[in-house]
Amino acid sequence: MRSTKISLAAILTMAFLAPSTAQTISYSEAGALLAKSCGKDIEKYCPKVNLGGGALKDCLMERAAQISPQCIADYKTVVASLNARLAAQAAVTKACQGDATQFCQGTAPGNAHYLNCLNAAKKVVSKRCTTAITNAGWN
Repeated sequence: MRSTKISLAAILTMAFLAPSTAQTISYSEAGALLAKSCGKDIEKYCPKVNLGGGALKDCLMERAAQISPQCIADYKTVVASLNARLAAQAAVTKACQGDATQFCQGTAPGNAHYLNCLNAAKKVVSKRCTTAITNAGWN
């Protein structure tokens, strides 16, 4: 039996179901979850399909009625989580601008210095900023 590995590209290209939640998980957690719940379906219905380029997504879409409900549910969770993570990463600068100005004066730009400062000052940083950093996976 061949080992099934799901790459980030596969996770991001498996967009055949709508997102259902907004919490974030790491990319490795997402891959592990999908490998666990979708691995048997992939081995059974798409054993020779490359993971990248959307081929796996297309294969699974063609067989959506046969895919396990757990795979579908976990897939929805993963897509929603990764979308939320990407949105949070895009929103961190705006969400944390005031906190960075207030608590990180004199911090050199670049190399995540502001992020390090905000994480170090998390007890006084606004909930909005802290949530954005957490959802972005940067704490």
